Amino acid sequence: MTALPEYPNEVVTKALVRQVNVPGLDRPAALITLDNGFDHKKPNSFGPGGLASLDAAITAATEANPAFIAITGKPYIFCVGADITGMPFITTREQAVALGELGHRVFARLKNSEIPTFAFINGAALGGGLEVALHCHYRTVSGGAAALGLPEVAIGLIPGWGGSQLLPNLIGVPGAAQIILQNPLTQKVLRPKQAREFGVADALFEPAAFIEESLAWAAGVVKGDVTVERPEVDRDMWDGVLFFAKQQLDEKLHGAVPSANKALELLALAKEASFEDGTAAETEALADLLLGDEARASLYAFDLVQRRAKRPVGVPDRSLARKVTKVGVIGAGLMASQLALLFVRRLQVPVVLTDLDQARVDKGVAYVHEQIDKLVAKRRLDEGSAAKFRGLVSGSVDKSVFADADFVIEAVFENLDLKKQIWAELEKIVSPEAILATNTSSLSITDMAADLEHPERVVGFHFFNPVAVLPLLEIIKGEKTDDATLATAFAVGRELKKSSVLVKDAPAFVVNRVLTRFTSEVFNAIDAGTPLDVVNEAFDPLGLPMRPIALLQLVGPAVAYHVGETLHTAFPDRFADSPNLKKIVDAGLPLIVDDELNPEVVTLVEGGSAPLSADQVRENALAALAQEIRIMLDEGVVAEAQDIDLCMVLGAGWPFHLGGVTPYLDRSGVAEKVTGKRFLPVGVASVPA
Repeated sequence: MTALPEYPNEVVTKALVRQVNVPGLDRPAALITLDNGFDHKKPNSFGPGGLASLDAAITAATEANPAFIAITGKPYIFCVGADITGMPFITTREQAVALGELGHRVFARLKNSEIPTFAFINGAALGGGLEVALHCHYRTVSGGAAALGLPEVAIGLIPGWGGSQLLPNLIGVPGAAQIILQNPLTQKVLRPKQAREFGVADALFEPAAFIEESLAWAAGVVKGDVTVERPEVDRDMWDGVLFFAKQQLDEKLHGAVPSANKALELLALAKEASFEDGTAAETEALADLLLGDEARASLYAFDLVQRRAKRPVGVPDRSLARKVTKVGVIGAGLMASQLALLFVRRLQVPVVLTDLDQARVDKGVAYVHEQIDKLVAKRRLDEGSAAKFRGLVSGSVDKSVFADADFVIEAVFENLDLKKQIWAELEKIVSPEAILATNTSSLSITDMAADLEHPERVVGFHFFNPVAVLPLLEIIKGEKTDDATLATAFAVGRELKKSSVLVKDAPAFVVNRVLTRFTSEVFNAIDAGTPLDVVNEAFDPLGLPMRPIALLQLVGPAVAYHVGETLHTAFPDRFADSPNLKKIVDAGLPLIVDDELNPEVVTLVEGGSAPLSADQVRENALAALAQEIRIMLDEGVVAEAQDIDLCMVLGAGWPFHLGGVTPYLDRSGVAEKVTGKRFLPVGVASVPA
């Protein structure tokens, strides 16, 4: 058997066995607890060492001849799956096969055990963590478990330790397809109640006495006092469900995500194949994918989101951050109201909105109150907290209410003169230490602060819409922004639970600059006479979350045009001023109607006599992206290419399988062709040469 490589950074999750006396049983039960020795911030996972420990624990438990064997996790965490930090060290197919076979062999011991086995899912159970639970004969879940799921497809892999075979035969293929395919691709997980409703768990208990209730329930099962009923799986609809799922995947991803197609194949196999044959196919699929570029790019993107996002580069010392006890929001429109809601929920300090007249202010405050009421209705907020938050939000037409605010953010129309006027008025009201933040999407922070007495306390604080959903926060340092202001901005970003990236004061910053260069090339093609449908479908091979015209509709043609104007003024040689985009803005027509291009818009645009093919459109756009990103890095807009990828993943929703954007430009050869060099070292976000 091929030996697995050493995981030099593996934090071994130990499987600790103890005997537990359970009332009503004539002998103790064996309880295996997974625990890597750290708190919930460093979850349990399975590397080679962790699997070996579980293997030994199962042996020890079995030899004690207990009434039953149960497996659970440390507080708040069951297990979040394979230790992906070690996957870059797997460099051969044989090693990938060995990893798959090791997990299958150890987990199968729970499935094949003559002693009843139970999983007490006390906390987060993802990937291999849920798979080890699926191998047990019975499962309970705590109402406090944060998340359950099989997210592997989203990182370029498949459930490789039995999940693709066990789950559909437990709950049926419709539910399995949702958990294995739909949820990962839409970044969703199961909550405990859903897990029970799907049939993933046999019983749901409250967290306060979860282990005690699970032990008593398991004893009831063993004694025959509790009967576990599971509906028979409908195999007549199996093929039809997967046919429909394949259609949906092809429509959305266009074959760009190999892991999704592999998962479909494994779900189809699970209908008739033996468990041994099915898991052998899983191992082969895992080996194929693990050494593929999409998986390596996905793991790179996952690492960005999980690690780099939590340790942003270039942040001043936290000790410099000032305390924020009151927040002011200038404006009471939709964006400003979303910001007010976010600040009051996360900072739990007074938040006051201002606008030109009382009607606008009242509308903004009412919006915040309505959203709080919706959170209560969805049981995401208790009434006590809701009442507190409502009391903390207020509005006024008088800016003097900002006199004692520590942090004031403006979210008004994108006009530099207007924003400068607002800051000039405000500087006379607030304290010299108050932070002045702007949510501008493209205007210069330095220019905005130029006439102020204290320009050092002005900072860009660029959110993405919808504010509550998109996690990215671009924090922009003006020429005179000082360290205390930056430290405070990043501290506030952390409290808001946003992933903050430090950005230089450059036109349109990161996400909008990259997307606008992309959109500029799209409209160059349209202006040249390329049909709208050809341009729109040209990027299907990339598997982007949206086609370009749908993206334009989401952003808003007027917003895109405004950002484009800013960039055209700054860089006229690279950002064209498209007459067709101006026509679309002036017409005010929806771009998409009933999921199709609006025929009126198709008729409206007028192009030249040199249409491009879909391949040419895509090649030109990718070349433009490579050129722009290289220029941005040379200008020092961000510290490294990884920051641009992080911004594109978190702010624009670019998929993990592309690694954001630079890994794809590297592996496709576009980066070297256009700029003469790669963005990332060979082997980073790609298969080592």
